[in-house]
Amino acid sequence: MADAAALLKLAETDVSQEITKEQYVPVLTSPPFVFVDGTFNTRDIGLVPGSPMRAGFAFRSGALARLTDNGKAVLEGKLGIKRVFDLRSPEERSAGPDPPLEGVENTWIKSSRPDSTPDLDHFVAGAGEDGYREMYLEVVDVYQESWKAILEHVRDRPQDPFLVHCTAGRDRTGVLSGLLLTLAGASPDVVVLDYMLSRIGTEPVRMMLLDFAVAGTGAKSQEQPGFYNLINLRASCWKAFVDGVQKEYGGFEQFITDKLGFSKDDLAKIKANLTKS
Repeated sequence: MADAAALLKLAETDVSQEITKEQYVPVLTSPPFVFVDGTFNTRDIGLVPGSPMRAGFAFRSGALARLTDNGKAVLEGKLGIKRVFDLRSPEERSAGPDPPLEGVENTWIKSSRPDSTPDLDHFVAGAGEDGYREMYLEVVDVYQESWKAILEHVRDRPQDPFLVHCTAGRDRTGVLSGLLLTLAGASPDVVVLDYMLSRIGTEPVRMMLLDFAVAGTGAKSQEQPGFYNLINLRASCWKAFVDGVQKEYGGFEQFITDKLGFSKDDLAKIKANLTKS
């Protein structure tokens, strides 16, 4: 496993620049990453350097639609995944449905409303902090029923490893991963590191994701102001989002109790199940 400082330095590579195979292959084939053939950006949240979460329980990934038989076998066997949570939109799911996995429950809950198209004008200033705070706060709100189902799984099924994914496995999935790490007591630096690791994890499909982002934002080109701030991952943007959660909800824990309806006892059990086997 590479040390945290080295991982963070590589993860800070601007998305306009290539991370070479010589750089990323050793990282993506070592913890916290797991090589799963047919997907990308897969990792064990409990193996992120400094993570207080237990290993082998909570996994995150990009889309699963192109899983090979070998990739399916890794999820079913080596990782022992018992449940997959799909955070994608109906349109994303219909374009690339998750394949059936033997002995694995697939959970998808329609969001309360469609995701808004990011307004690139909001990503122009600074490193795009205002746009990211706005975008991720919407994710927190729109996917409340999914967050609730995932936290219920942690509370009620601590022996059943699970995987959460969206399309790139970086934004919607990143918000959820940051929530779990925060509940487990991770330091802000560890939460940021996990968030930033998606820069390395998505490098094998970087060009595809750039095209996906152009189409998804309606950008005239990759050179449109705000575009590169939107597609980069920066610690300052995550911190702006966390500040937004504090201002909007009083923090992640208060969001879980006040908005999602979990009791204090529920919260204590969730925390214990994230950290103790």
